[in-house]
Amino acid sequence: MAVTQMESKNAEKLSVDEVLSTLVSSSEGLSASEAKQRLASFGANALTEKTKNPLMDFLKYFWGPIPWMIEIAAILSIIAKDIGDFVIIMVMLVFNGLIGFLEEHKAASALDALKAGLALKGKVKRDGKWSEIDATELVPGDVIKFRLGDVIPADCKLIDGKYVSIDQAALTGESLPVSKMIGDLAYSGSVAKQGEMVAVVTSTGSETFFGRTAKLVASAGNISHFQQAVMRVGNFLIAISVLLGAILVVVMVHRLMGSPDGIHWSDGLGIAKFVLVLSIASIPVAMPAVLSVTMALGALTMSKEKAIVSRLQAIEEMAGVDILCSDKTGTLTKNILTLSDPILFGAKSADECILAGALASKEEDKEVIDLAIIDAIKDRSVLDSYSLLEFTPFDPVSKRTESSMRSPEGKTIHYTKGAPQVIIDMSTLDDAGKKKATDSVTDLAEHGYRALGVASSPDGENWDFLGVIPMYDPPRDDSMETITQAHLHGVDVKMVTGDDLAIGVEISRQLGLGTNLQAAADVFEGVDPDKVPKQLAEHIEKADGFARVFPEHKYAIVKSLQEQGHIIAMTGDGVNDAPALKQADAGIAVSGATDAARAAASIILTAPGLSVIIKAIETARKIFERMMSYTIYRIAMTIDVMVFVVLAMILFPTVGGVAFQPLTAAMIILLALLDDVPIMTIAYDNTRVDKNPVKWQMGRVITISSVLGVMCVVQTFGLLLFAIYWVEHVKTPLFGVMLEAHHIQTMMFLQLVVGGHLLLFVTRTKGFFFIKPYPSIILCGAIFGTQIVALLICGIGIGSFIPQLAWPLLLVIWGYNFVWMFILDAVKIITYSLLERRAGHYKKWMHFT
Repeated sequence: MAVTQMESKNAEKLSVDEVLSTLVSSSEGLSASEAKQRLASFGANALTEKTKNPLMDFLKYFWGPIPWMIEIAAILSIIAKDIGDFVIIMVMLVFNGLIGFLEEHKAASALDALKAGLALKGKVKRDGKWSEIDATELVPGDVIKFRLGDVIPADCKLIDGKYVSIDQAALTGESLPVSKMIGDLAYSGSVAKQGEMVAVVTSTGSETFFGRTAKLVASAGNISHFQQAVMRVGNFLIAISVLLGAILVVVMVHRLMGSPDGIHWSDGLGIAKFVLVLSIASIPVAMPAVLSVTMALGALTMSKEKAIVSRLQAIEEMAGVDILCSDKTGTLTKNILTLSDPILFGAKSADECILAGALASKEEDKEVIDLAIIDAIKDRSVLDSYSLLEFTPFDPVSKRTESSMRSPEGKTIHYTKGAPQVIIDMSTLDDAGKKKATDSVTDLAEHGYRALGVASSPDGENWDFLGVIPMYDPPRDDSMETITQAHLHGVDVKMVTGDDLAIGVEISRQLGLGTNLQAAADVFEGVDPDKVPKQLAEHIEKADGFARVFPEHKYAIVKSLQEQGHIIAMTGDGVNDAPALKQADAGIAVSGATDAARAAASIILTAPGLSVIIKAIETARKIFERMMSYTIYRIAMTIDVMVFVVLAMILFPTVGGVAFQPLTAAMIILLALLDDVPIMTIAYDNTRVDKNPVKWQMGRVITISSVLGVMCVVQTFGLLLFAIYWVEHVKTPLFGVMLEAHHIQTMMFLQLVVGGHLLLFVTRTKGFFFIKPYPSIILCGAIFGTQIVALLICGIGIGSFIPQLAWPLLLVIWGYNFVWMFILDAVKIITYSLLERRAGHYKKWMHFT
């Protein structure tokens, strides 16, 4: 019988038996061989991605404002019959396109390599046994199971279980979770908020409700703060180029109009082409490629440190994180529960109390508490004598699990375990018994123990409180050292736990976090999470952590701290952590988190503990430093090239009696080409890790880069003045060559190549360039490689485009720039010191006022 995928509206109308019959399946699921055949027939359970055409991807680099400017310059060269300039311009156009295409492809490949770590899983019944597989391998007719925190992997019909509450707001727009029972449909991409159900898959991939309405749930990517700042820098550079270009046009047109021959259309054409080429060389053409490859390589590096990035912008946010709100269980502690002797009430023995707790557990759900209690049973075979009739899993509202069991004697007995106060309150204990039980729980909490209440009932109404099971989750061995490292990195760690206040205070004391913890359930009572009062916000900022935390409290904590100017990282693992993870600047799903938490987070940890987060912060700060060095270098170089060329043409209209321009259009284009190579290697550079959170400081960046840019203009003008003086006054051979105006152009070309690339060594660090961290081999290779190419071009010459210079003169120019590298480095150090001193005075003044 042929099997087809079922549309939602059809599956909804049919009964469970009719759906199973249509799908040629049963409650026992499919066999592995049948599933394999259906996978080949229906394809993977994933949305079909549009295949990209590599040729079209490459051609897009020739479409846009910057490529248009280059193409216009090429057309003007053809009109003016400057074939040589046309060839060089076209080489630049193709080279930029090729560099961008290759780097973007490399970035995409790096990101694709991370997707395997984020693959959605699904519990499926094959050959009568439950197992976990990649959700992409599910097929129509598969029997699956999902519970609290799971993302539903395919459209399915519910066939077994008590109930499940599903959040399908992203698909249907319903603001509240929807309760579903046997016979209802659940949609792919929705999230189980409570309960547990078994279902049969009705449709997969693009045939699901999610697949057909993908446009409704598509979300546009937001540009991060740092990317916005870098783009503003790009606009700033374009504005400088346009302004100086306009000044140059006015000056050159004015000169031509005052000349005896007047101005001709060919003159105007030449001016337009030169100014256009000059602007192209100054605009940060490589910026998008630098951004994408740096971010992608950073994400790849972080994945090796067991932190998978699902949103690239989170890397930048992590660099500025100054407060980390961390879960306790499994992050600060080992999440390995050790049971102590139960405190008995209704139970006759410790074994009876633990057995009751185990009967209220479900081993296949792999909950830590359940597994710890089941493992504590001395004789596991006793569990086999009980038959499970019904099971209600734990959820954050009821705070307990409940089971209905058939005992070996054939009686139906109900068992429950959960938060002690919940179990105590629902039990038949008298007031004295409840006080004794509550005091026992409090005493355990003060010594760092969690407590689990256990009860049984013959009818599910009248509960006999059996006892309290103490559990201890010891701190991780590396937690204290990691917290120390966080503080050394300028990051304040606040513990956030759902445990009782006394437990939180004790564990926090052991970890050296401080004992000023707030009971979130008390301080947030009646408070709108989006409108936290100022006085409460101040308490939140000063607190060492929070206990008795509910999911909505996490969101309020994050929102409040953000409104006070902090950049927040928040860890979480449950479906109800999603709002806080989304709200945080860097939402972090810890190891073992639910699918829903992973979907909401921007960083997913694949190893337990806080140390992974500290490594992620270090990596993010390194990436930030690389981007900062690139930005400072780019602004300084734009100022150097643009200001130098414009001033030189204004101040020196002629040299040696002939019309003079310091660089030809071809030289400017070649300069831009040679600049692109080392710029692309910044992503691979070694860099220091800032001791404090780093934030974008536009004023400081503009100041540093402008000072360096002006000094570079002085450096370049120094060589120009020397060359002009030699040509016009000394008038003798220099190293065997009688210098003329066109030789000066070659000198200036080499000066800007060598000086510009050595400037990269200066801007890459705030300290002296010759101390650690040393530049990477890749960066050094790119810089010195382009230096050698430039020396060969100038030493051999390229016809009339780049006149040949004597090798000794080339070495003198290189030495001149090498000396200036130390001068620029000293200027940089002084400027940074003055800025730091000014910032210090400002902080003191603000404190005084």
